Amino acid sequence: MVTITSTYDGGLRCSSTHGPSGVTLITDAPVDNHGKGESFSPTDLVATAVANCMMTVMGIAAERHGIDLKGTTVTIGKEISTDTPRRIAALKSVMTIPLPSDHPQRALLEAAAKACPVKQSLDPRIDTTVEFRWVG
Repeated sequence: MVTITSTYDGGLRCSSTHGPSGVTLITDAPVDNHGKGESFSPTDLVATAVANCMMTVMGIAAERHGIDLKGTTVTIGKEISTDTPRRIAALKSVMTIPLPSDHPQRALLEAAAKACPVKQSLDPRIDTTVEFRWVG
């Protein structure tokens, strides 16, 4: 089990320390929710976790098959609901992969990305559409 310790620093800012590494990150409330928006918001971290998880799981599958995915990017758009309670309504991603669209492991790699544990842990009402762009 990984332990993360978070502290409320005041002014809608929190700091969190990753137990195993000691690395600390800061979150701020977004401007549209009374914050300064000077760092990632907690919901931004959810979006980031989805993007990075998809690339990591896809990277694991790629390594098993000797495929280099270096340079792959994900741009993810986070939409917050307009109704109450305030929540993430959509996390729509565009993944750009520097490999040809006819790559023989394309289906395997796309399936791996879609199966990432963070994405699978989200409420199914959240739109988590992923567009894959093969540009090699």
